[in-house]
Amino acid sequence: MTTAEAADANTIPILEAVGLTKVFGTGDDRTVALQDVSLDVAPGEFVTVVGASGCGKSTLLNLIAGLDQPSAGTLTVRGNVALMFQDATLLPWLTAAENVELALKLRHVPKAERRARTAELLGIVQLDGWGSHRPHELSGGMRQRVALARCLAQDAQILLMDEPLGALDAMTRDHLHDEIETVVRDQGLAVVFVTHNMREAIRLGDRVVLMGSHPGRILHEELIPLPHPRVMDSPEIATRAADLTRRLKSQGHAHVG
Repeated sequence: MTTAEAADANTIPILEAVGLTKVFGTGDDRTVALQDVSLDVAPGEFVTVVGASGCGKSTLLNLIAGLDQPSAGTLTVRGNVALMFQDATLLPWLTAAENVELALKLRHVPKAERRARTAELLGIVQLDGWGSHRPHELSGGMRQRVALARCLAQDAQILLMDEPLGALDAMTRDHLHDEIETVVRDQGLAVVFVTHNMREAIRLGDRVVLMGSHPGRILHEELIPLPHPRVMDSPEIATRAADLTRRLKSQGHAHVG
């Protein structure tokens, strides 16, 4: 591939939604979860999506992941997708290493390669020496690191994250912000990260997408040109978070952190 061809490839969205609409039910039970959502994500871009509960954030991720189908509009995904939830969803009878290795096995990676690759992935998420532990022996933050390693084992180019740090204490969450940012940038992943925490959205995102409710729709998108790494409580993040929160409140969507 020539330099020009490589540059052109990087301008093609790895994820492209146009007029995406999702309706659940029919008649009096009909609910429009998403309406006319259009969103592009570039290769390697970290996009955070923030909005109140019920605005369709998780529905959007489910559509991108192929867990559900849109009622209208088009969705083009140009890469493998891995989905990370608020709960680590690890298999409790398997060790940390076995949970990661299972993803490799499902991809038909040869048995001879799986153990070495599993150890490599656990090292990437700072879990060297913890592979023999079962989920109940790990902290919440460590379980999420295993879940991240399992996503990497799926050879994904697009990582979908549905409030993966929402159940963690503030200190653990701050550490994982740094680690997630390092991992996804080193691996060149595109990320769509759902949160209800405005500061978290700005801390991590190259671009923040604000969503409104009833029906779920995009209200505003904003590029975040602050240099990395960022600090959650920095004045720059606090100011931008206040501005974007006011924007949501002005449109009747106040319940975000």
